[in-house]
Amino acid sequence: QVQLVESGGGLVQAGGSLRLSCAASGRTFSRDAMGWFRQAPGKEREFVAAISWSGGSTYYTDSVKGRFTISRDNAKNTVYLQMNSLKPEDTAVYYCAASRGRRLYSRQYEYDYWGQGTQVTVSS
Repeated sequence: QVQLVESGGGLVQAGGSLRLSCAASGRTFSRDAMGWFRQAPGKEREFVAAISWSGGSTYYTDSVKGRFTISRDNAKNTVYLQMNSLKPEDTAVYYCAASRGRRLYSRQYEYDYWGQGTQVTVSS
């Protein structure tokens, strides 16, 4: 059974940092592109960041550029999202996703597997 399990969420003050992790099991994700999405209360799920299967290419939504960094450790089947300089508007449930494709993807339908999400709350 394929599983993506996110961890690392929590409550942090504005300007603080969090590091999210996404551990994959049930298949080898080292050849999969990976991504992070988020969904704030009352809003649709939106793209945050993506990383290619090798980790050599990354892509970010404009609102997190320069603050968030996506990375992966294929030996551990894990992808990370380092979030710095957090803002209240970053408050959301953050989801990890995996795509069987090799490129960078920003649309939800391009991803085949999803985690259950982890809550990130940034207080002002």
